[in-house]
Amino acid sequence: MSVITSINPATGAAIRSFDLHDDAAIDAALTAAVNAQRDWKREPVAARAKLLTSVASVLRDGKVRYAQMIVREMGKPLPEAEAEIEKCAYNCDFYAAHAASYLADEPVPSNARESVVAFDPLGVVLAIMPWNYPFWQYFRFAAPALAAGNGAVLKHANNVPECALAVQEVMEKAGIPSGLTVTLLIDSSKVGAIIADERIAAVTLTGSTEVGAIVASQAGKVLKKQVLELGGSDPFIVLADADLEAAAETAVKARYINVGQSCVNAKRFIVDERIADRFVELFVASAAALKIGDPMERDTNIGPMARRNLRDTLHAQVERSIAEGAVVRLGGEPLDRDGYYYPPTVLDNVKPGMVAFCEETFGPVAAIVRVSGPDEAIAVANDTEFGLGAALWTSDLALARNLAREIEAGAVFINGMTASDPRYPFGGIKRSGYGRELGVYGIREFVNIKTVWVGPAQAAAPTPEAPE
Repeated sequence: MSVITSINPATGAAIRSFDLHDDAAIDAALTAAVNAQRDWKREPVAARAKLLTSVASVLRDGKVRYAQMIVREMGKPLPEAEAEIEKCAYNCDFYAAHAASYLADEPVPSNARESVVAFDPLGVVLAIMPWNYPFWQYFRFAAPALAAGNGAVLKHANNVPECALAVQEVMEKAGIPSGLTVTLLIDSSKVGAIIADERIAAVTLTGSTEVGAIVASQAGKVLKKQVLELGGSDPFIVLADADLEAAAETAVKARYINVGQSCVNAKRFIVDERIADRFVELFVASAAALKIGDPMERDTNIGPMARRNLRDTLHAQVERSIAEGAVVRLGGEPLDRDGYYYPPTVLDNVKPGMVAFCEETFGPVAAIVRVSGPDEAIAVANDTEFGLGAALWTSDLALARNLAREIEAGAVFINGMTASDPRYPFGGIKRSGYGRELGVYGIREFVNIKTVWVGPAQAAAPTPEAPE
């Protein structure tokens, strides 16, 4: 494959084709990144922060254009795309404000003259990013990584090449040093060699669990640091004393935002059987009211899925779940129209072991699981290979705090919707990956945590006696 073609998922029509970078271009980009990072790491943190502020300004100035680009290439509704760009800008501003304190030397009490923990950059990081948040996924990584003094090479998903190149455009407009960040349009078969290249210090990936295992193996063979944010089958637990109206309204947003195409979307709705009928009634009514249509129209809630094969895979999961006994309360069939549309779908009476329970459903399909109470809810929530995020709804906050400690996930949101935020670490456990992005922990993932110890002064040498 020497070219990649961007496809509009709302119509199925080609947007534009792009030539892939050849081996010579890849080699030149890696050398330039290493050279630029060698100078960048010596820049004061204040100078790096100033650059991030400039990046935020460029993003906000180009918000409309960049959001429309996202919509064209992956199909999310325009207001969500605009919110994505704004979130990227906020993230850059956040790290501009906090990088100095996050990277400051930490004194360690000891009997030495001085002992500190320092945070030095690792070098050039390869970022392998997905299509579902084509700007946010990159800037979520890049803002803290650049603030810490690293360089960045981006290998983006090949169905969003316009967005991939636009990311580099943002950096150049903001005044990034030449070569410090670069976007490579390459086939996935090239990734292993880039990971193994000595000019790459570490790797970060957001993507599927299957791809994460491949990248982890490739990086592990050459002993390079990795951060992996992978799949999820997030539970949304609703106990009997929850505010059902608020829970159902939030649940619909948590499932269908971004057309259900997010690792951290709520996917399994684990509901106390005493209030399950009412919850399902509210949930279905709210989901049915979502408008399906052209994602460029501001009142559209549900646009197309990003690719035809993703829609086909999702529908196969729905059909298999129905065959296993799940009951369709809403949707369940691809829409007969141009583009890759799938309607909001609700599957009730889903049981552990069914496809909709065990597999990640990456699209607008909700699985309702009925349980007898809190103990079974937690057991069912943890009955998964994933552990990214979770939501828990109850009016008993003391109980909620205790149950949150029992849920196996990287984040638990009580009476709210799981979301990423620069203030808090984000990542998973089990087959949802390892390492953290965002917060103070995110900026310290791609640093050398270095002990610097200064011993006590040597005792003064004795004065030689005068010769007799």
